Amino acid sequence: MPTDDTQPSSGAGTGRRPFRVAAVQTVTGTDLERNLARAEARIAEAAAGGAELVLLPEYFCLMGHKDSDKVAIREREGDGPIQHFLAEQARRHGIWLVGGTLPLWCEDDARVHNASLAFDPQGRQVARYDKIHLFGFTRGEESYDESRTILAGRTPVTFDAPCGRVGMSVCYDLRFPELYRRMVEGDGASLILMPAAFTWTTGQAHWEVLLRARAIENQCYVLAAAQGGKHENGRRTWGHSMLVDPWGEVLSVLPEGEGVVSGVIDPQRMDEVRQNLPALRHRVL
Repeated sequence: MPTDDTQPSSGAGTGRRPFRVAAVQTVTGTDLERNLARAEARIAEAAAGGAELVLLPEYFCLMGHKDSDKVAIREREGDGPIQHFLAEQARRHGIWLVGGTLPLWCEDDARVHNASLAFDPQGRQVARYDKIHLFGFTRGEESYDESRTILAGRTPVTFDAPCGRVGMSVCYDLRFPELYRRMVEGDGASLILMPAAFTWTTGQAHWEVLLRARAIENQCYVLAAAQGGKHENGRRTWGHSMLVDPWGEVLSVLPEGEGVVSGVIDPQRMDEVRQNLPALRHRVL
């Protein structure tokens, strides 16, 4: 049930209040069941710490030996073990749960949609975002081309939660500021979500500066859930899951390994930043 950035999905409404969020960092392996069990433990840890919204990283369910391995486990929207897992976890803990990404069916038999799904505390899916920008990078022996196995999405998506409007994005989207500008038009997003699997090379160079830039220029919070370590398939990811405030301050960060980072989305803090430095109102283009 995708919604564009001008049409918030049904959910908690537009009222805002302080709201604790958490990002789960994993080092996902090649076995789906083990990955879900590890995610389950971290979701429980985050919920026990008071988190009302929990974000899982990109590819939390599988990082296969081959890029095409995700095609073998793709699901139809609304049905499948990964989606059932997310709905049940949201309902069990009474939280908003965003499943970083999972592979959903598309019309191309060789590809999937790399989809991020949001569930409310009753376990209902309230938003779906299909990753728009597909990563491509080549330097020496390091080479990636997501377009070989992923069909790009087209529509920006937001949904409403108790902290205000929440904008959805995934990994490589972080490099495209125009996507986030659309999220803060009108009432504006209070929180941007960034599930990711940044490589060690690109993460070391750009991850934190891009996250802080998106928070600063849009004067909102950014919650980033990353893959963070050496994976069974040989890939190394950068980690550094974090929460960034509207002034660009990093409130919490986990450099590497599995764990949870958390903090509070404070609408008053966001309003204060926007009032003191009304950059969004000063836009002329």
